[in-house]
Order: sequence, then C-alpha cells, then structure tokens
Amino acid sequence: MKFSISTLRRLPVYLDFLKMQSENCENISATAIASALKLGEVQVRKDLGSVSGAGRPKVGYNRKKLIETLENYLGYNNAKKAVIVGAGKLGEALMGYGGFRDYGLDIVAAFDVKNIGNAYSNKPVYHINALSAFCKKENIELGIITVPASSAQVVADLMYESGIRALWNFAPVHLNVSDDVLVHNENMAASLALLKKQLEGTEFITD
Repeated sequence: MKFSISTLRRLPVYLDFLKMQSENCENISATAIASALKLGEVQVRKDLGSVSGAGRPKVGYNRKKLIETLENYLGYNNAKKAVIVGAGKLGEALMGYGGFRDYGLDIVAAFDVKNIGNAYSNKPVYHINALSAFCKKENIELGIITVPASSAQVVADLMYESGIRALWNFAPVHLNVSDDVLVHNENMAASLALLKKQLEGTEFITD
C-alpha cells in the first residue's frame, strides 16, 4: 500500500496533540485539530481518514480510539531493537532519552572504539568489532549512526554486513547503500537553515 510521506510525518503530531487533551474530551473534530495545529481541515480529514476512516458527522472522532489507532499504525506498541555506533556526546544523549520507548524504539547497546565498558542509561558500550555478532544474535533491525562524517560510510557498510537494513543517519554525509537498505538522514543543518530563514520572515510554499 502506498502512503504519503508527508502524511506519515503529520500523524505523530496529531497523536501528541490528542494525548495532550483533557481526559474529559471524549470526542474531537477534524476542525478542532486543524485549528489548533494551524493545518488545513481538508488535509487533516484526509490524513486521519487514511488510517482510521472518517469521523462521525457533528461528533468527530472518539479521542481514545483515535489515539489507539494512530499508535498501532505508527508501531508504537511493537518496539524495534536498535543499536548506536558512535558513543560520543550525541550517541550518549540518544541513549539517555527514555521517550524512544514510547515511540516503539528500543536502543539496546552502543558500539565504538573508545568508552568501551561504559554504560549510559543501563545501555552498554561495546567495541565496534563486536557489532556483527551482537546484531545477528539479537536480531537488530535498525542502526543509528552518530559518528563523524568521515567514518559514516564505513559504519553503514559494517551495519549492512551485520544484517541491519534500516539506518537512521545523524552524520552530515550522503551514504551509498544497497537498494534493500532504508536510510533516513537527520540533517540538523537543513533544519537550522529552515528555522533561521523563517525567523527572518522568509515564506515557504508547501510541497
């Protein structure tokens, strides 16, 4: 089934908003959601309809059922094991963020060539040479790259050899990977550039 990436990026935003509402809020309309999040009402209806069906006329969506539907669709109740390669400041921060479990991500260990034997938030740091055996034993599906750009390609190749087919890349570099590997680049420079331009008053079109 084909699904819009833009829609998928908005679904967690809807979910967070719904969870912030009072427990006394039994039903909520697409109009209310759109107004609060400054989105188009038609877009909200289309997004939610793609995973939950239409809301009831003059009633909207049952808030708790919609939360459950979104969590199930986003896989929040089906945690994926992940490892980090790069146990520096960024890797340490990611290991220490407990909220990932709420999003269906379980970071179980980190790998590096230093800081071996340390543990961050009860997550051990092993030598990079142990990556392949660990990933195959634990059936690791997702790898997080937090090494410098100069080392990222080598790490991506090693993760592939270890059986990992999904990469969350924080290194500011393009990775050359096989067609059967999924890559999401977390480009902080691009996000910062967008924020700065918006602060300067630049208007952007929606694409």
